[in-house]
Amino acid sequence: MKLLIKNGRVIDPASGRDAILDVLIEDGKIFGVGPRLEAGAAHVIDASGLVVAPGFIDMHTHLREPGQEHKEDIGTASRAAARGGFTSICAMPNTLPVNDRPEITAYILSEARKKALVNVFPIASLTRNLEGEELSPMEELAAAGAVAFSDDGRCIQSGRLMLDALERARRQDALVIDHCEDASLSAGGVMHEGEVSRRLGLPGIPSAAEDVMAARDVVLAAAAGARVHIAHVSTRGSVAIIREAKRSGVLVSAEVTPHHLLLADDAVETLDPNLKVNPPLRSPEDVRAVRDAFVGGVLDVLATDHAPHSPEEKAAGFDRAPFGIDGLETAVPLLLDRLVSPGLLTLARLVETLTVAPAGLLGLRGKGRLADGADADLTILDIRREQRIDVRSFASKSRNSPFDGWRVKGAPVMTIVAGRVIYPE
Repeated sequence: MKLLIKNGRVIDPASGRDAILDVLIEDGKIFGVGPRLEAGAAHVIDASGLVVAPGFIDMHTHLREPGQEHKEDIGTASRAAARGGFTSICAMPNTLPVNDRPEITAYILSEARKKALVNVFPIASLTRNLEGEELSPMEELAAAGAVAFSDDGRCIQSGRLMLDALERARRQDALVIDHCEDASLSAGGVMHEGEVSRRLGLPGIPSAAEDVMAARDVVLAAAAGARVHIAHVSTRGSVAIIREAKRSGVLVSAEVTPHHLLLADDAVETLDPNLKVNPPLRSPEDVRAVRDAFVGGVLDVLATDHAPHSPEEKAAGFDRAPFGIDGLETAVPLLLDRLVSPGLLTLARLVETLTVAPAGLLGLRGKGRLADGADADLTILDIRREQRIDVRSFASKSRNSPFDGWRVKGAPVMTIVAGRVIYPE
């Protein structure tokens, strides 16, 4: 099957392309990128006025399968991803059972082949059952298909064990994804510790809980000569630590979420449980520092941290509701509207953080670029399309989004995986 995408603005940060070009796809691969391509009997898509980019990759999602399918499953998550412009999603290991054994990794891949519209890449746990006491069989998990390792929303509290994990990861050139949180500092907290939490009378999570572990783990990564990726950065302190570590040659990378770029702790005044996330929404000063670091390249990747929950769970009230925001269907429109449209972030930079950057960190060959022979995964954007975010229209089972009702300009309008249009279906 041949597919020819004509007259689109092709943005491919891996090659530096940003021009009006055609893209020819054949048998699920990129067959050519250039001006005025011809392809005989190919199906033609006119992308005039649209942006054609490599397929977007979300390296931090919670698919909830196996074990929590009432919140989400691989099929519904993949449809949400397709609608959000994502062609590849990485599944965090906090499933039931935890993805700490090769057979769980194999199960996720098997179910994805049956049900998923997009590529699904499992991330396995660093420690058995996410308990932070004994390392998982990392070599076996990688052989089964795990693309990285993480204890997800938990942080290994033992420095000795974290160093052991980094050293084992280095031996197989694996990426360790790190939720930085000192549990002794954050225990019992439900939002950022600061003026707003004191006014509301809610227990807080101090910035230091993140900063302490970010500092520890870049030091340990340097000692091990290993790669460490700091998840969902939220504080000024973490930004400063990551910036200095990069200057010193430490193999550190980092990601940020849309909610940490766009929302501060004053939003929690509403006590909307959909604003309860971990790490929490921080002070306006933190938001500015994180945003500047993302725009400036200190933070490498945009990730959603898609964390679906049932309405009943979120309805328990702010202090008792689980942490998490449903992010796959809103991330790209939000960033296009709030950062790209006003000129705070270039479109090429946004595309970079969603394509070549995560593909490189995870070693996803054939992904994240528009080049001859690469996988024909593409995201097509209309940066002028206006819409209102409506959680009732989500493909996800979940509705826990604080962005319901926001008006945004810019959206994915077509998602292509292996040369097949999967959105619109």
